[in-house]
Amino acid sequence: MLVAGTLVALHAESSGTPEAAARGTGKDALWLGHAWLDGRKAQADVDSLVAQLRTTGVHDLLVHAGPLELDGALDLGRIPRAQWFTAAIHQALPGVRVQAWLGAHRVPDETPVKDVLDLGFDGVHYDFEPVAEGDDRLISLLRKTHEVTRQHGAILSVSAIHTEPWPGVAAGMNLIPGQLALWSTAYLGRVAQEVDQIAVMSYDTALPTEAAYAGYLKRVTENALRVVPPRVALLMGVPAYHDERFLRYDRAETMAAAVHGIRLALGSTPPQRDFGVALYVDFAATEQDWASYRRDWADPPAVG
Repeated sequence: MLVAGTLVALHAESSGTPEAAARGTGKDALWLGHAWLDGRKAQADVDSLVAQLRTTGVHDLLVHAGPLELDGALDLGRIPRAQWFTAAIHQALPGVRVQAWLGAHRVPDETPVKDVLDLGFDGVHYDFEPVAEGDDRLISLLRKTHEVTRQHGAILSVSAIHTEPWPGVAAGMNLIPGQLALWSTAYLGRVAQEVDQIAVMSYDTALPTEAAYAGYLKRVTENALRVVPPRVALLMGVPAYHDERFLRYDRAETMAAAVHGIRLALGSTPPQRDFGVALYVDFAATEQDWASYRRDWADPPAVG
């Protein structure tokens, strides 16, 4: 009954038509795969990427530079083309920032932030999974890292685990053995206090329908807008991939449903802050994903 009631409530949240003004403002992001840094991509690939990005609102590229080792170390030999890629993007798209996407399956004590920034990245984007609700180790690492990024005039960004649509849901879900971590809205706010940008990974929800998923996006977007400080850029993750597994139904988690829910949350006026969507992920995105993103969210503006 609880599950059925939740689905009904989420369906209700997705009803309505988004306001015309609830659209992107050129502050979006795109997660990019490791191939851009390890030598598999060439200048022709960069040219194609640049041409594609010019018709979007993408402002940040979060390119996979990890994974980090368990002790937080990074093998720079695995990203020999990092400096080439950052320079190529900066030359072609001066307004677009390139961040090093770093992560692992635990939160280390230290990471080689300065070494990464020396390769031309505009910032560091952390993605540790899973991170349990209330984990103070993440807060500590973010504080240490922020000291370094501030000294270098760089961005500190972090991915946020799924967040609760209503108060108390995280506390209940986290009591169930074997479930993925679910963050409370309060912990999301704590994490956001320590960074310049936060991206809420609002996918892999196990919700079975587009309407329920859109309703979930509406709820968590509203919550994030409330607790993430206005000085912190807020990104809502949207699915541009098509895995079908236990925690994800491809028929439900669509680009169109995600954007619909986000736009409903915005109401009649775009937020007066840096706000956008983050597309996951470049190598899995289809033409349909890009078309839906442009039609429903990003057209206009364009970058470059």
